[in-house]
Amino acid sequence: MLLHIVARGRIGRSPEAELVDRYLKRIAWPTRVSELPDRGGREPDRPVQGRRILLDEKGEVLGSTVFAERIGRWRDDGVREARFLIGAADGFSDAERGEADMLLSFGRATWPHLLARAMLAEQLFRATSILANHPYHREG
Repeated sequence: MLLHIVARGRIGRSPEAELVDRYLKRIAWPTRVSELPDRGGREPDRPVQGRRILLDEKGEVLGSTVFAERIGRWRDDGVREARFLIGAADGFSDAERGEADMLLSFGRATWPHLLARAMLAEQLFRATSILANHPYHREG
């Protein structure tokens, strides 16, 4: 299953970009990052068997194990792509939220978009590590 991050704004060469790259390189699954301009631009076509997950302050707050289990279920059900969208500064509209398969939140605090991208990359690495029974994740 492809893990695809679609984010508004350019990350350029920055410490956050280095973190994103560091975690995505560790993931054994296929990954992709697509950047869209802050306004306009078109999201890549959604695959037929895909999930669309919006990072949104109104989303579910999941522990890492539960997040991994959800991704594992999608993979086992034949989902071809899990697409994680990070919106512009004003977030997503109610219509966009309504079209999503899942709303995911990293807590009620507001996070800068570049940091949210790095946090997502780390959580994707952690989730795939949990599913592979790798010792990276420690609970307790």
